[in-house]
Amino acid sequence: MSDRLEVRALAVGPFQSNCFVTRGSSAESTVVIDPGDEPGRVAAALDEWGAEPQAILLTHAHVDHVGGVAELVRRYGAPVYVHPDDLPIYNSAPQHAALFGIRLEEPPPPDVFFEHGQRVIFGDLDLEVRHAPGHSPGGVVLSGPGQAFVGDCVFAGSIGRTDLPGGDATTLLRSIREQILTLPGDTVLHTGHGPSTTVEREAGSNPFLIGDPSWWVG
Repeated sequence: MSDRLEVRALAVGPFQSNCFVTRGSSAESTVVIDPGDEPGRVAAALDEWGAEPQAILLTHAHVDHVGGVAELVRRYGAPVYVHPDDLPIYNSAPQHAALFGIRLEEPPPPDVFFEHGQRVIFGDLDLEVRHAPGHSPGGVVLSGPGQAFVGDCVFAGSIGRTDLPGGDATTLLRSIREQILTLPGDTVLHTGHGPSTTVEREAGSNPFLIGDPSWWVG
């Protein structure tokens, strides 16, 4: 496993969701995480690396994280990974997008379903899957060396919304406590919106999380 994880973040689409183009130490370890929109920009970032994605990994299946999937699959033929509990959300993405006045191409059927505790390995890129429901039923955290992709579970100074179908505040807080705050304190958290942060910073200053120091054991 490589101890080097290179990450390029692209804020895409009307919701400015973060898409991450990520690799270990070789082109064969390249993956795309949460291509929510603007697949052309994602492809341009891949071209700069001279790489094609080995997979498209989804931290969850909300509209603003899957809008570019269809085009990228058509262009590269990369397999799509998602947690099975988010499959209904994934399959209904075009209908949900229409509620916001957005046209979204129907994404192809996923190829692989994430499982909690699974390790997904591409070349020397090795990510641990942590099921983290609450923002959506099938939300996952993808944890690599010193960095983790947390989707919309937690943000810099905030947490994900829980008023969408399948969301639950108590479940989300438990997921953050058990699947994110248990990572080492200096772990960089790449969030679904806004800037990256760290476990230690959120454990110590996030108003939704402070007040119970036992939550952070990293």
